[in-house]
Amino acid sequence: MSPSELLSTRAEALFASTLQPSTDPTPEQIRQAVLNSVSRHRAAGCAALVAQEYGDHPVEAVSRMRWAVAAVRAAYQLVGPSA
Repeated sequence: MSPSELLSTRAEALFASTLQPSTDPTPEQIRQAVLNSVSRHRAAGCAALVAQEYGDHPVEAVSRMRWAVAAVRAAYQLVGPSA
């Protein structure tokens, strides 16, 4: 999996999680939320949930995905490129 594919998969998993940007989650909470989402939904399930939200709530979904991408970049940068 390329770095950009890994970023996308993690962002989709965070997007599909119950974690909220308003709680100002720590990098560890973000990484745990990604793991929990992938365990619960698998990567394809996370992508499906993202697609559903974009269909149901497109404006909110854009905002949440921007947050998810930025949060994943920050959370995984702290643990190195192989995480």
